[in-house]
Amino acid sequence: MPELPEVETVARGLQASVAGRRILSVALGKTDFIDDPVAIERELPGRAITRIERFGKFMLLKLAKSAAPAEFGSPADENAPVELSEALLVHLGMTGHLAPHFPEQPLTKHTHVTFRLDDGRELRYTDARRFGRMAYLSGAALTAELERFGADPLHVSPQEFTQRIRASRSRIKALLLDQTVLRGVGNIYADEALWKAKIHPAAPGNRLSARHVEKLRQALKQILLRAIELRGSSISDFVDSNGDSGEYQQHHRVYGREGKNCYRCGALIRRVIVAGRSSHFCARCQRAPRGSRRGPRRPQKKTKPDRARATSKR
Repeated sequence: MPELPEVETVARGLQASVAGRRILSVALGKTDFIDDPVAIERELPGRAITRIERFGKFMLLKLAKSAAPAEFGSPADENAPVELSEALLVHLGMTGHLAPHFPEQPLTKHTHVTFRLDDGRELRYTDARRFGRMAYLSGAALTAELERFGADPLHVSPQEFTQRIRASRSRIKALLLDQTVLRGVGNIYADEALWKAKIHPAAPGNRLSARHVEKLRQALKQILLRAIELRGSSISDFVDSNGDSGEYQQHHRVYGREGKNCYRCGALIRRVIVAGRSSHFCARCQRAPRGSRRGPRRPQKKTKPDRARATSKR
């Protein structure tokens, strides 16, 4: 499922390609992932897309009313009255893709939403599994929706990050995945950050020292920024708004590497279930917290160390 770097990558691509365009019409296919299909059909035609931003794992297509419809092929009037209290909220789920297309390009299978734009293109949403979400929100409903989520890990202060982590007895992996604590972090980048900070995924948040929490904050931010530079991780289905794959999967240090050697110490990477999710870690670098229960250790055949494919820091 796309996480913060992947969603940021798509949002930046759409900001460059469709911001300022006006939606002329909406065509819907299957709508079981849309909160209120009627509202989208009613409210979006005639609206200008003023900006596309990431909010956690969501994209916000900010909408504005304008005095008159734009002429075909003309961008939205920058001087028109703008109301930023309305937005289209989009979650890509596991297989969602939002990208502009020319109308002569045939509709691909699983195209469920088509926004016809004032420059002749179409902004199409495709989603094979339909685990995503789309919602038109305005006013208090938009505010209430956004207030459900926690701090952005790229902008949270050291003090707030420490307070959010150390205030809970939950395991640190669960806290990183909890969108009410931090918005945008998922399984891949949580594992990568914990490995970089040398913290076991089952360690309780309230037992981490302030020094370790700050080390984790810095590791998480560094990894996320580097992943954004490389357009995210393409594990299976992810591509950006241009249809290009990300490259950060070539720099994973622990995620998906069960049974392989740790790049740092050479011990074998292990996988356990924490907070209902697979967690990859190095048992030597990331010591288990005291009192944690360990399952039976299975003998594993040691392999030759993998060659690091790149230096850098999900």
